[in-house]
Amino acid sequence: MDSQGATTDPQLQQFIEVESQKQRFQQLVHQMTEVCWEKCMDKPGPKLDSRTEVCFVNCVERFIDTSQFILNRLEQTPRTRGSFSETITD
Repeated sequence: MDSQGATTDPQLQQFIEVESQKQRFQQLVHQMTEVCWEKCMDKPGPKLDSRTEVCFVNCVERFIDTSQFILNRLEQTPRTRGSFSETITD
């Protein structure tokens, strides 16, 4: 039993984590699609012109770079949060 009195199944925890990651990935893809579509697609047609295709490629690359940068910063946040919260409460 864990501290909350419930039995924790490692396989269940792993399954939930994997499903959560899938959901986060799907949300990210949806958000990226929406942002890049609004930015790059002037008028939908049967074929992408080269300018639109380049815009989509650049948009997706920037979106991925930005997302990775934010994730890296968030991973660093818990380490610096203690000193930040101590500064606020002083």
